[in-house]
Amino acid sequence: MTYDSNALPSMLAAAGTAGASDVHLTANHPPLMRVKGDLATIPGFTEPTGTNWLEGAVGALMTNEQIAEFRESGEVDLSYTVPGVARFRVNVFRQLGDVAVALRFIPDKAFSLEKLGVPAVARDLVLKPRGLVLVTGPTGSGKSTTLTAMLDIVNRTLPAHIVTVEDPVEFQHTSRMSLIHQREIGSDTRSFAEALRRVLRQDPDVILIGELRDPESISTALSAAETGHLVLSTLHTQSAAKSINRIVDAFPPDQQTQVRTQLGDTLQGIISQTLLPMAHSDGRVIATEVLINTPAIANLIREGQVSQIYSMLQAGGSLGMHTLDQDLRRLVENGSLSMSLAKSYASDPASFDEVRVRPRDLDADAWAVHTPEPASSGWGH
Repeated sequence: MTYDSNALPSMLAAAGTAGASDVHLTANHPPLMRVKGDLATIPGFTEPTGTNWLEGAVGALMTNEQIAEFRESGEVDLSYTVPGVARFRVNVFRQLGDVAVALRFIPDKAFSLEKLGVPAVARDLVLKPRGLVLVTGPTGSGKSTTLTAMLDIVNRTLPAHIVTVEDPVEFQHTSRMSLIHQREIGSDTRSFAEALRRVLRQDPDVILIGELRDPESISTALSAAETGHLVLSTLHTQSAAKSINRIVDAFPPDQQTQVRTQLGDTLQGIISQTLLPMAHSDGRVIATEVLINTPAIANLIREGQVSQIYSMLQAGGSLGMHTLDQDLRRLVENGSLSMSLAKSYASDPASFDEVRVRPRDLDADAWAVHTPEPASSGWGH
């Protein structure tokens, strides 16, 4: 088939109907979508996309400034909306000399923490008057969706000024009890660095930084948290300990002691999350690790004894803390997750040998090959 100028919106609509979380377009390759974590062809769009068509379709999404950036650097981030379908986070890049595009579906509403399955302690963290709160996890683990839910709590609860710095803006909030200003790199500000240098002059109470990507953004986040602001951000790390090490290791050795001190003083908590296929239905379920900063944990951070934090997570259930293994065991016990999958993500698979699924018609591994029911969580993709 030959793709025309209307093919891209139709393609994205078909992917959305199929429950996709992402769409991948590559010159001279069939369009693909990611459904429940796996790549598949898009129904009705199985023929390869031509180079000319893809370059034209992508060019129509970009401003002149974005086109210039793409030509200079070979990649650019932007947002795109298909009316009646969805809003997308878009990354355009080159590979082997050809154009390729990754489009991520952005939810059109803010889900509740309960609907997402995010631990209730996330509400307590986002209502803190100051400090640093991190949501971490691999790409595609729902970090932005969790942050959106957390920010929505502030928006509905507190008379606060919220400033976000994003690349690009994903979910578009409407000011409710709070005043929200959302700044997009490229269209609203020249760069992350420039926006973060100015943000403290904008009288914010809450600052959301899309990602802590370099020493400058980390330094700004720590300084803002030290001076009485609540700072929310993300990292591409897969545990609380790795998140702390990533922040410290971003700086040269002669600055790391100071960074540990700042982090120990300002950190409020870390939620590390991943999304896994549900055993009982056609959706995905969230598994988390939660760190809540305490005087003892803060002292370990300052002293560089991060490896000792894991045992505190294991014993910190009364404060809302848990390790990923503990949460995986919970999901196996309640039948949400199959034993085999949980073991593949666990730090200590042998500890799952004594875990038993609570009584149901079938155990979770049997459900994994049973006819699925409709997903009930907010992670249907």
